[in-house]
Formats: sequence, structure tokens, C-alpha cells
Amino acid sequence: MRAPTRCRGYEPADHAIGRSRGRLTTKIHLATDGAGRGLAVLITPGQTNDSPLLAPLLQEVAVPRLEGGPPRRNPDVVIADRAYSAASNRTLLRSKRIQAVIPERSDQVANRKRKGRAGGRAPGFDAQLYKRRNVIEGAFNKAEHWRAVATRYDKLATTYRAGFVLALVVEWLKSLGDAT
Repeated sequence: MRAPTRCRGYEPADHAIGRSRGRLTTKIHLATDGAGRGLAVLITPGQTNDSPLLAPLLQEVAVPRLEGGPPRRNPDVVIADRAYSAASNRTLLRSKRIQAVIPERSDQVANRKRKGRAGGRAPGFDAQLYKRRNVIEGAFNKAEHWRAVATRYDKLATTYRAGFVLALVVEWLKSLGDAT
């Protein structure tokens, strides 16, 4: 696996454990396919904002092609929650010709309406397609059946990430019929 790209707000997994009132905290950023199988995982400190991490998360996605050739890097659709609703993310997805299904935050809606006609149109949002976001929640729920992932007792972010990736690999094996 190649090393993650550095960006504003993202540090490699070695420094990805934050502190909150004396406790260790982490945040998992996960990209999955349509069936909820993990494609890319990033770990950040718990206090890190989600929005700047969409670009590095998409850079980590690489789906090999069965017929050979370079791996596929761009999904058709990105379904994300309000935490990823930033103009920079929408611009990035538009430049890669990826459909963004991300609801606007209430403060963004209020700012746009306050500006009137100068605020522009609301970004396109497919409410029916957004219902598929439960797939990612299901992937998190399956991974959290692993005690090491659910309890977060690991002191190192690399160890915690390895446990999470192992849980995702087991789900891939189950979907391929190689594990029970």
C-alpha cells in the first residue's frame, strides 16, 4: 500500500491519535464500494475536521481491473454526510466528474439565502440516492463487531488502523465466500 498523501489537516497514521479531556481519540474515514466493502481507510485525531480529508481518502482508493491495466481511481458517485459539504470538496468532485450526493449544512443554506440572487443556486442533491448512505454505516457496524476496533484500547494509531483494516478484509473474504 502506498504512503498516504499529506494535506492540510491530515497527518500519517503515526500521529493520528488525539487527546480529549485526557482520553485518546481517533476518527476513522472510510471509503466503501456499493456493497459496504472497504476500499480506503484513513485515521486522524478525533478533533480533526472531516472536510479536508475527502481528497486524500479518494487518492487512496484503487480498484484493480480484472482485464488488467491501471486500477480505477474515481468512483461514479460519492455519498457523504454534511461534514464533507464544502465548496472545495464539491469543486474537487466536479473536476473529477464524480457525482456528489452531499446535503448542505444549515449554515450554508442560510448564507446562500441571505445573499439572495448573489448566493447562487443550491447544489444538486439526489435524496433517493442519499438513502444508500446506510451502506457506510453498515460497514462501520460490521467492523465494530471486532472488540479491538470497538473498544479502541490501542495506544498506536497504526495498530488501531491495522485492526480496522483486518476487520474489513474479513468482510471482503466473507463476500467472496472464502470465510465463514
